[in-house]
Amino acid sequence: MALEFFISAFVTLLVVVDPVGLVPTFIAITTGLPVKASRSVALRACLIAVAILAGSALAGDWLLRTMSITLPAFRIAGGLLLFSIASEMVFGVRIARQSKTAEEVIEDHVRNIAAFPLAIPLMAGPGAITATVLLAGRADSDPMRLGILLGVIAVVLAICLAVFTAAGRIGKLIGTTGNVVMSRLLGVLLAALAVQYVVDGVRAALAG
Repeated sequence: MALEFFISAFVTLLVVVDPVGLVPTFIAITTGLPVKASRSVALRACLIAVAILAGSALAGDWLLRTMSITLPAFRIAGGLLLFSIASEMVFGVRIARQSKTAEEVIEDHVRNIAAFPLAIPLMAGPGAITATVLLAGRADSDPMRLGILLGVIAVVLAICLAVFTAAGRIGKLIGTTGNVVMSRLLGVLLAALAVQYVVDGVRAALAG
């Protein structure tokens, strides 16, 4: 039973988080950052996502119910915030800001983009949080299953870190022009994803 739960949890979270699918977005939002800063973004984002999903596994359902926050509301808020990032990518504001060379500005920017939009809502978004809460419910307060779930979360986010680390090499192969074009294109796609978050959230709220 424990093995079945592990396989189910691993496949579910791997598909929902989709580390490989996040690579283009990671490259786009870290364009202009030094290699060291990009790696710092990847590490920070993964650690934040691990903390969020682990917290969701242990107390997510209780916290949302206590604060009277629904997942549709969380999805709508995430979509609106994500749209603001997408608009910056499309109009080049993000690239211009990232090209600043002041070390303290870069460090602040690293902290910001690691938390949003990478950790939230792309890695630990409504889908991943929902899946984690549901898997925790399946664990039925069994310490062993909860331990397995926490281990699965750590493994999936470790895969994300490994994929993001390799993304730097992909960025070098693409070059500056390719990165600019990709940033604009992915900005449009990210805007569409943000709108879809809002639409899904509104639909779920109305249905509920």
